[in-house]
Amino acid sequence: MDQDIKTVVGEHYAEIARKGLSSRDKNTRRLAAAFGYSEDELASIPAEANMGLSCGNPTAMASLREGETVVDLGSGGGLDVFLAAQRVGPTGRAIGIDMTPDMVALARRNADKAGRSNVAFHRAEIDDMPLDDDSIDCAISNCVLNLVPDKLRAFEEIFRILKPGGRLAVSDIALKQPLPQALSDSVAALTGCIAGALTIADYERLLRQAGFASVRIVDSESDLNLYKDCAAPDADPSAACCGTADPTSTDEGLKALRGIDVNDYAASVKVFALK
Repeated sequence: MDQDIKTVVGEHYAEIARKGLSSRDKNTRRLAAAFGYSEDELASIPAEANMGLSCGNPTAMASLREGETVVDLGSGGGLDVFLAAQRVGPTGRAIGIDMTPDMVALARRNADKAGRSNVAFHRAEIDDMPLDDDSIDCAISNCVLNLVPDKLRAFEEIFRILKPGGRLAVSDIALKQPLPQALSDSVAALTGCIAGALTIADYERLLRQAGFASVRIVDSESDLNLYKDCAAPDADPSAACCGTADPTSTDEGLKALRGIDVNDYAASVKVFALK
């Protein structure tokens, strides 16, 4: 079942990588702004690195310092990797991990455009990364960990690669209460970052079980109905909305999504933890 989920998610995000979404698209810029990215930040990186897939801005809360090594979990087109690379400077390093070949290829093309020598992108899964033990100062992620089937295993792998005292600073989706059945069973809602999410309590419990300390999960109070807007029948077809499916879809989960206030069930959260 886990492999089935990974296949569905991988195929879906490969399709998004091929769509050519970028900061040149009005709706993509609007989504990035809604989740904390400034115009200056977006202007400082390749336009194709931003595909409107965010639920927060992890680089803004990660307190990155010159010379650090940071890894972005589920790096997509490289949006947060490039912003992190600016913050850690030429003596630091920003690494992207993504399981989708099309996303890794896109990110590497964007790195060539950006002329960044302190970035690298690897095709790998978050629960099995080609990184040494105790090698990373900070792990960031943006609306991706909710998509990982075995979250405890992923958290344990993140813990492994972090240096002692290293930190996790993540933007993600977490549930406030159980979803309606049609949503929880929906493939489209899964790839749209809702159906695979943990409850806030379970998120904290699994991080602590993986070994993390000083765990803090804060509701950013961003409006997740942006996802619902993208799923509306008259939505802009260029809208990605964290991977939400085509607005013409007949998927029962998307029908349910259109009929609820997403903020009643889920939250965009800021997750902090220390090794």
